[in-house]
Amino acid sequence: SGSSASGAKMRRALELVRQAEPELEIDGEMHGDCALDEALRLRILPSSTLKGEANLLVCPNVDAGNIAYNLLKTAAGGNVAVGPILLGANAPVHILTSSSTVRRIVNMTAMTVVDANTPR
Repeated sequence: SGSSASGAKMRRALELVRQAEPELEIDGEMHGDCALDEALRLRILPSSTLKGEANLLVCPNVDAGNIAYNLLKTAAGGNVAVGPILLGANAPVHILTSSSTVRRIVNMTAMTVVDANTPR
């Protein structure tokens, strides 16, 4: 929604994803409400190719990601979350925060066990 450095970063990220996976259903910069509300997205961004609700949000920095994660966890997930998940590491590594519930610790442990036993 602007020409800021974070907007340029997100446009570059979209370009890289489209080069690597041209068949992936993905769209570029948009506000979170448009990503999660198909009717709103169709009205505001009629050229968007996304269908339904977004199932992955890419944020321009860790601060924005943390804010979005905690808002969604609280508003939509009843304060239950799986994640955050660290991608690209050589071994299964996941993150628990100080606000993690017992249920979240069990969920993340289960994910780590699955990751550890999945051939790469």
